[in-house]
Amino acid sequence: MLSAGRNMKDFLKLIRFQNLLIVALTMILMRYAIIGALLSKVEVTLYSIAGYAKTMTLQLPWYDFAVLVLATVFITAAGYVINDYFDVRTDLINKGKVIVGTAIPRKKALMWHNIFNILGVAGGFYVSWRIGYFWAGIMFLLVTGLFYFYSATYKRQFLIGNLMVAILTAMLPLLVLFYEWIPLRDYYAVNAIRMPDFRMIIWWTGGFSLFAFLTTLTREIIKDIEDFKGDTAYGRNTLPVVLGIPVTRTVVVSLIIITMIMIYLIWYFFINDWITFIYATIAISLPLCYVLYLVITAYDTAKFHKASTMMKLVMLLGLCYSVVAKIIISYNLY
Repeated sequence: MLSAGRNMKDFLKLIRFQNLLIVALTMILMRYAIIGALLSKVEVTLYSIAGYAKTMTLQLPWYDFAVLVLATVFITAAGYVINDYFDVRTDLINKGKVIVGTAIPRKKALMWHNIFNILGVAGGFYVSWRIGYFWAGIMFLLVTGLFYFYSATYKRQFLIGNLMVAILTAMLPLLVLFYEWIPLRDYYAVNAIRMPDFRMIIWWTGGFSLFAFLTTLTREIIKDIEDFKGDTAYGRNTLPVVLGIPVTRTVVVSLIIITMIMIYLIWYFFINDWITFIYATIAISLPLCYVLYLVITAYDTAKFHKASTMMKLVMLLGLCYSVVAKIIISYNLY
């Protein structure tokens, strides 16, 4: 019984179960808290009820959306497994312990990687078929390849691995928008007297994607500083290895400052309500200032690890703003 519990714990660590929950939560909040809330504020007149305005509604069935979420989670899990598979030697130096090759045999890790990829790609093609664009499922196939080559090659190359992870993370909100926008467009193009304007949905989703990109890129570079010793030992060309920790520290500080500036510029030009200003200041900017302090004063792995953990919290708090945004939009608090 204890052995089974330990095996399950190791397996959940291998697939980064907590991170997978955040992936699923990101997609759910984008659909229901942002896209759904914005649609509820757009009135459209349908041919079937000419003369009467009706608010827009989500068009992708919930069960198809559930498959989309599961497909994304499966492919992400496969990415985590293959990453640990290739990182055994460096993780032994940087973390002092590994799961693949000890708690979970390498062959079994590869088996789970293949199973997750097959399920993810199959789910991606299914949802693509449901919206009438079957070949859009190729995106899921490409991402499985990117995760593999990231773990095997790209993460060892200067900045490429960091940018790839940041771009893939930023794609999550856009993925939800893509698979919702096509059914919306198809339905209202046929049934609405006048095609509704979808620009507001695109802007909001794009804002979350930009935040995800900047914060993920920042965190990935901080993690590279944290893993400097192992990466140096095995000749990886990460930013700290190539440019040195002082220069990389400056890059991280610059990215954090750019992120804070972007938050307030977007607030000023597009949102401009006090609830958002207060939330952005307390929940995002203040933690980012603490990360700045940690990065500037850090001279050991422990502080950089703390900065990386704080960045993860900032990313989660940024995602939680979607709930605040839903309240603002639903109750006209802007």
